Amino acid sequence: MKIIYLIRHSKSDQSLGTLADVDRPLNLRGYSDAEKMSRMMKENKIVPDAIITSPAVRAISTALIFARTIDFNQARLSIVPHLYHSNELTYLDIIAEMDNKINTLMLFAHNPVITNTANRLTQEVIEHVPTSGIVGISNNCDTWEKFVASTGKLVLFSFPKNN
Repeated sequence: MKIIYLIRHSKSDQSLGTLADVDRPLNLRGYSDAEKMSRMMKENKIVPDAIITSPAVRAISTALIFARTIDFNQARLSIVPHLYHSNELTYLDIIAEMDNKINTLMLFAHNPVITNTANRLTQEVIEHVPTSGIVGISNNCDTWEKFVASTGKLVLFSFPKNN
């Protein structure tokens, strides 16, 4: 059994117009929402075997908040450059190449690719994953390659306003 949690980064501070997009930090609501959603994961005893994140500051910050809250060793967090400015086919390739010893994966990245990836991995139709939103997908398979090649089951769709 494999399960992935696709997590959209928390709300970023767009008022800092001089910063490059990749360097935008979280705003206060972003920090608060990341804390709230990571506590929900902890309360449900969801701890991944691996966490991967886009190199964008807002995605890394969100991933670090989750890691701290769920007691995941932050030094094991992996930054994957291709999760920034790419498409769902790239995300699927990254997932398919994960080590099969990993059964539970958290992936922190961006929309619309998080939404598109969730829709490719399930038969559900999610119109929009909000900031700090989490989509959990399980699949009864033994490899990540099989995971992306077949249809999984939506086991979680949560975001700050419905949590």
